Amino acid sequence: MRLPALLVLSGLALGAAACAGVEPPATGPLPSPAAGPAPSPVPGYDWFYHADEESARLAYGLAESDDLKLGLECLRGSGRLALNAIAEKGAKPEIHVESGGDTERFPASAEPSQIHDGVFLTAEASAAEPVFQRFRRVGWLAQWRNGEREAYAPQPESAPSIERFFAFCG
Repeated sequence: MRLPALLVLSGLALGAAACAGVEPPATGPLPSPAAGPAPSPVPGYDWFYHADEESARLAYGLAESDDLKLGLECLRGSGRLALNAIAEKGAKPEIHVESGGDTERFPASAEPSQIHDGVFLTAEASAAEPVFQRFRRVGWLAQWRNGEREAYAPQPESAPSIERFFAFCG
């Protein structure tokens, strides 16, 4: 599935913030955050949901900012997601996400960012991947960037947007 470039680039209108970083283990699986408490929302930052007749977008950021950390997009009922993220120049072209103990790495294409120093990453995935189904249940998603874990938790009033997004995507 190839989403229109306008959909992918529209995620840049939303911004992001990072929670505390945690060093990943040197070898073996990532530690299971399911054993600990869910991350807390960061004041001012949130998951923003937008849908029209054909497509939907869920992006973590600061309202009206162009600093995107992580965006998810889909076409209605497709069951497929486009993932968008900003990375530093020279970063491995992948988007590595985690939710409640499930983790997955998605190979990405990288293009020079028009807004930031670095690259704009785009990857595709099934909405049925365990990491996204866990996100749907627990309400938060983390991204691993440069060996640090950034957790993205919604503000209480926007938490239902996560389910609306996945219901729209199919």
